[in-house]
Amino acid sequence: MMRFEMVAKTLYGLEDVLAEELRAIGAENITQGRRMVSFTGDKAMLYKANFHCRTALRILMPLSTFKADHADQVYQEVKKITWDQYLTPKQTFAVDAVINSENFNHSKFVAYRTKDAIVDFFYEKYEKRPSVRINNPEFYVHIHISHNDCTVSLDSSGESLHKRGYRISQVAAPLNEVLAAGMILKTGWRGESNFIDPMCGSGTLLIEAAMIAMNIAPGVFRQEYAFERWPDFDSDLFEQISSDDSQERPFHYKCYGSDISPEAIAKARKNVRNTSLSKYIDLQVMPLQQYSQPPMPGILVMNPPYGERISTDDLFNLYSMIGERLKHAFAGYKAWIISYKDECFNQIGLRPSQRMKLMNGDLECEYHCYELFEGRKKQWVAGRREAISG
Repeated sequence: MMRFEMVAKTLYGLEDVLAEELRAIGAENITQGRRMVSFTGDKAMLYKANFHCRTALRILMPLSTFKADHADQVYQEVKKITWDQYLTPKQTFAVDAVINSENFNHSKFVAYRTKDAIVDFFYEKYEKRPSVRINNPEFYVHIHISHNDCTVSLDSSGESLHKRGYRISQVAAPLNEVLAAGMILKTGWRGESNFIDPMCGSGTLLIEAAMIAMNIAPGVFRQEYAFERWPDFDSDLFEQISSDDSQERPFHYKCYGSDISPEAIAKARKNVRNTSLSKYIDLQVMPLQQYSQPPMPGILVMNPPYGERISTDDLFNLYSMIGERLKHAFAGYKAWIISYKDECFNQIGLRPSQRMKLMNGDLECEYHCYELFEGRKKQWVAGRREAISG
């Protein structure tokens, strides 16, 4: 089967996790970039990357790379692509443009000129033209411009891969599924202990954690991919890939979620039932203050409020309470917290053992790990060394 280059797009900070995911499914020539990972593989790899990668937003297949300083040059280069290899005049398409260049001020104009080039290619050759359709087109064309470097690709995913298909109910500002999976994978946890999210909202972290623990592919709930409409789509090959559950594994612990909001827990229960993972996810209405003896062993991952809908005083009190509960109730745990403001982390009153930057939407957040132990840290470290040496 012919091999070709592909590009997997992701969120800032998750490039290393995505590279590991691609390596695990057999991708080759893996190179990390900014919010992307390039790799090579065949048609089966294209299908696998879409179906199995938890931290990919979309999988692109580059058709042409060139340099351009203005939109007319983009038009001429895009028109050189042999578009009739990929679509016909009877089909529909849409163009998405991502621009990071001082030479191009408007991504919509670049998308418009790209659309013109594709339409003119067909009209001059066949006197017929494919139609542009914004919603649910048969083909998705992606153009990326960085300074004067341009890449035109076919988007094999269609709708963003973070839209798994399991979330039927959500709270305000729900956590992106790709970010949730990336946060969990960053911890190194793969189901070896209990998992707790004490501010779980509509349950995204819990569902992603249960799927990671059992190695259930993120694509199992997905209804459609753009590549299924391509002329060379191999339905038997994709059926073989999507129905193979041989890599799934048992999960001997549980994911525990709670929230102070009954409405949030009701929505989380709907989403969990939709995944058939209720056996592995325990949900209850409970504030974090009431945690006293969480199940051992365990890991805690949480996405507390950042302050958009809460006053500063209340926000600082919330983070102060988080720190107090972590110290007094979660000894033996590692706690991972994502938040937006340094002042919030300062209120926790603990020194992180790890910290990294992640993007949550447009917010540049930090993700901190706290190793929680009873007594003084020196005593805990000494006891740990003694246990290892003994």
